[in-house]
Parts: sequence; structure tokens; C-alpha cells
Amino acid sequence: MLMSDAQKPRATPLQVAKAVLWSFFGIRRHADYEKDAVSITPVQAITAGIIGAIIFVLSLVTLVHFITR
Repeated sequence: MLMSDAQKPRATPLQVAKAVLWSFFGIRRHADYEKDAVSITPVQAITAGIIGAIIFVLSLVTLVHFITR
């Protein structure tokens, strides 16, 4: 049975952030992946991925700055 867009459950920002974080590590249970594939929209995934990448890069730059000081 196919769900229409109105019936699909929407993921919360915390759920999206958690899914993106786990995807950065490459660790994901199949059941969680299936649930996320239904509830996370592409726009949510792309936005969270970009934000996560920016945070990751800024963290590395800050770490290198403090180490080389």
C-alpha cells in the first residue's frame, strides 16, 4: 500500500541530524535506514549534511589552530 505525501510521517530535525551523523561514520542499521528513507525528505537530508559538514570542518580547523599554537 502506497502512502500519499500527506500521510507520510515527517522526521524531526533531531532525527535528521542523528541519521546524518551516523551516515558520516558509515554505520547504520538496516531497519533504521528503512525508517529514515520513508520519513526524511531530500531537502532535510541535504540541509543537514551541509550543516554537518560545515561543523566538521570548523571543528578540524579549530583543533588544528589550538594544536599548532
